[in-house]
Amino acid sequence: MSLEYATRGLIGMLTPQANTTVEPEFNLLWPRGVAMINARLMSDKPSMTDRLVDYFDNYGASLKQFANAPVGAVGAACTGASYLAGREREAEVVEELSAKGAPFITAALAVVDALNALGAKRIGLVSPYPDDLNRASIGYWQSQGFQVGEVANAFGAASGSFHPIYSLGGSAAGAAVRTLEDKTLDAIVMLGTGMPTLHPIAQTIGWRGAPVMSCNLCLAWRLVEALDCRAPERASLEPWLKGDGWVTQLKMRAP
Repeated sequence: MSLEYATRGLIGMLTPQANTTVEPEFNLLWPRGVAMINARLMSDKPSMTDRLVDYFDNYGASLKQFANAPVGAVGAACTGASYLAGREREAEVVEELSAKGAPFITAALAVVDALNALGAKRIGLVSPYPDDLNRASIGYWQSQGFQVGEVANAFGAASGSFHPIYSLGGSAAGAAVRTLEDKTLDAIVMLGTGMPTLHPIAQTIGWRGAPVMSCNLCLAWRLVEALDCRAPERASLEPWLKGDGWVTQLKMRAP
């Protein structure tokens, strides 16, 4: 079956309810022939932490929004939910949901696959999180076997806006990245699917620092590999890190 706008494959994406970054960034990242439909993760809980727990607990129910659309792979664009669920619980849910249909991949596990493909051990984080979620994030990456060598925190740069992460600007994220350029690291991860990352990553291509990736970039790569029934490998990841395809799209959309 071939879809008019998804001749290579259709992706289903689960996105936190107020996230304003996922759809714009992924629509720049997809290669020709890949398209996406989106479903919103919903919660009426007042705190960010409680909403993240709700999102994770309701992944299965949220997938019903896709009905019988022929999705070839599904992504959960919500890293915070993975940190709070933890490595073991996340693995259980991913296995359970993948067994019911299309491969189900979280943004956090896509980053894990990318770091492993690069052979990275000592990593730097660019974090948009408050202290409690930042600690949970560090614990998650350590549980996956990585040493967190440096953390550059961009949290607070958008204080007073509708959301402390989703309203962050790319310039704030980019400034945080640049503080890690001369650190001894195997890779730098820009965390959170709501923090704008594509302009900051594009600006680091060819710099003297470690390769820079984001949760959205890694999830896009990993989902395309799943569509093509390929295991995650360094050879397929490196063109994404070098901006092949998506940097041109980014420049064309620049204001």
